[in-house]
Amino acid sequence: MVCMSRVWQRGSGLSARLRKRDWACSLAGLSVRYYSTETAPQIPGMEYQDAICTLNTLQTNASALEMVRRERSHPQQQLQAMRGFLERAGLKVEELDHLNIIHVTGTKGKGSTCAFTEQILRSYGFRTGFYSSPHLVQVRERIRINGQPIGKELFTKYFWQVYGRLDETKDAHGGTMPAYFRFLTILAFHVFLQEKVDLAVIEVGIGGAYDCTNIIRRPWVCGISSLGIDHTQILGDTIEKIAWQKGGIFKPGVPAFTVKQPEDAMAVLRGRANETKCPLWVCPELDAYQADLCEPLRLGLAGQHQRSNASLALQLSHTWLQKRCVPDKSFPSTSAENTGVLQGTSFTPSPIMVKGLADTEWPGRNQTLKHGAVTYFLDGAHTMRSMQACVHWFREIAAQHERNASGPVARVLLFNATGERDSAAMLKLLVPCHFDFAVFCPNITEAITSCNADQQNFNVSVENMLTRCLDNERSWRLHNSLGDNRGTQLFIEDSLSLVPEKKADTLVFPCILSALQWITQSRDSVLADPAKTVPPVKPSVKAKAAPLCDATEIHILITGSLHLVGGALKHLDPASSK
Repeated sequence: MVCMSRVWQRGSGLSARLRKRDWACSLAGLSVRYYSTETAPQIPGMEYQDAICTLNTLQTNASALEMVRRERSHPQQQLQAMRGFLERAGLKVEELDHLNIIHVTGTKGKGSTCAFTEQILRSYGFRTGFYSSPHLVQVRERIRINGQPIGKELFTKYFWQVYGRLDETKDAHGGTMPAYFRFLTILAFHVFLQEKVDLAVIEVGIGGAYDCTNIIRRPWVCGISSLGIDHTQILGDTIEKIAWQKGGIFKPGVPAFTVKQPEDAMAVLRGRANETKCPLWVCPELDAYQADLCEPLRLGLAGQHQRSNASLALQLSHTWLQKRCVPDKSFPSTSAENTGVLQGTSFTPSPIMVKGLADTEWPGRNQTLKHGAVTYFLDGAHTMRSMQACVHWFREIAAQHERNASGPVARVLLFNATGERDSAAMLKLLVPCHFDFAVFCPNITEAITSCNADQQNFNVSVENMLTRCLDNERSWRLHNSLGDNRGTQLFIEDSLSLVPEKKADTLVFPCILSALQWITQSRDSVLADPAKTVPPVKPSVKAKAAPLCDATEIHILITGSLHLVGGALKHLDPASSK
C-alpha cells in the first residue's frame, strides 16, 4: 500500500526496526499487494496515514490475535491484560477516575444513547470526550472532543506517544502488543486525560463484564440500552447470558439506569445490581417528561426506537449534573412497584436538555441524504431487533418521500452483513419493503490499489466476503420465490464487476462504489466525479438498469452493516474523508 511504503521509506534508523511483509490478494483478477509492519517506533515526522497503517497491524499481529483467542476461554484474563497494557502506556487505572465517566452498554441503541447524552452535556458548556465504535469513515471518529473527531494532527501526536511506550516495553512482556480495539481504548483514555475533558462518555465495545472499557473503577453513572441477541460466540446465545454480561458494568454505589427490557433479561440485571450493591432504575417512557412542556420533545435522531434511547440519555445526563453541581445530593427519587423494580422518576427537562435532544446527530443511523433525484436512507442495523426498527423507519420515511415525488420511484436495497449474524433472517424482514432491486456487495469501499487504511479489515478474506454476498443474494431470491439460482457465478469481464447472469432483481458487485454507481445511473453528481471510476459493467448488466433510468427518483436503503454504511458515506459525503 502507498501509506505503508511511506513508513518504510523513513530512513535507515527506522527501517532497521521495521520488518516489511507483503502478501498479494487477488480480487477478481486484480492483484493488490499489501505491505505491513510488525512495529513502528515513535519517530518525529510520522504522518496520519502512517499511524493508521501501523494501527492496522494490530488487527493482524499474530501474538495479539492469539491472546484474544486464548482469553475467550478465560474471559477474566481480558481485564487483567488490559490493566497491564494501560500501565505500559504510562497510565494508571486510578487516573481514569478523574474523567467523570458515563459508561453505557446495550445491544441496540447504546451509541445513540451516548450521542444524546454527550450533546446534552456539551450544550451545558462542559468539555466532553466521547469514545465509540465502530467508526464509519475514519478511525478518528471513535475519539471525539466536544462532539468532533479529534484532528489528524492530534490523533497522530497521541498515537505515537502511546504506541511508542507500548513498543518500548514489549520485549519485556513476551513481545505482546494490544489488539486493535484495546489499543484505541487506551488511546482514548490518554487523549481525554491530556485534553482535560470535564467528562467522558464511554461506549462499551462488546458485552460489558469483560470488555476492555470495564477497567473503569468509578464511573459517575452507568446505562444499559435495549438488549437483544448479538455476538453470541462471545456473550452467549440467550438473552439471560447476554444480560449477565451487560450487567457487568455495574459498580458498587454507582447509579445505573436501563430502558425497559424483556422480563428474563430484567431479572438478570436486577440480580446483578443486587450482587454489586448498585442502585438500578428503569427509565420512564419519553412521554412522561413532557407534562409541563409546551410542545412535544423533538429528537435529532429519527425512528420510534430512539425515544427509549432519549429517555435513558435524559436520566444519565440529569444524574451526572446532580453529582457535578450538587455533589452531596442523593440519587434521584424512586418508587417501588409491585414487581420490585425501581422506577426512575420523570422530570421536566431544562431548555438546554430539550435543545440537546433536538440537536443530536449520529451519522449512519436512520440517516437520510438527498442528492437530487437520488435519496439515500442509511441505517447500520445489524441485529434482528435493530433491523425491525430500520424497516419500520424506512417504510414510514420512504412513503413520505414517495408522496412528494413527481413521478414513479424505484426502490433499491443495498445490503451486506458480516460475522456470525443471520443474514437470511434479516433479509426476510426487509421483504415487505417491496424493493425493485436488491444489490449486494462486500464492505470494500472501492476496488483500487490506493490506500484507504481507515476502512481496511485484515481479519476476513476478500474471498469470504464475496462468498457471503452470493449467499445473501441466494437468500433474497428464496425469500422472494425467485428460485435458488445456485448456478450463479461471479461473471468478470476485464473488470471487477460481479453480477448474476440471470434475473434483473438481484445483483452482486465487488465493491461499494461500483454498486452505487450502477444503482444511481449517473444521476448523482457526487458519484459522477471523474475521480470516482470503476471498470465498466457488461452490456447485459447495463440493460437491466432500464427501470432505474425510467424512474423519476431512486430511493436506496443501505443497511445490514455499519461498515457498509461507512463505506457508502465515504463516497456520498466527501467531507467525511477529509
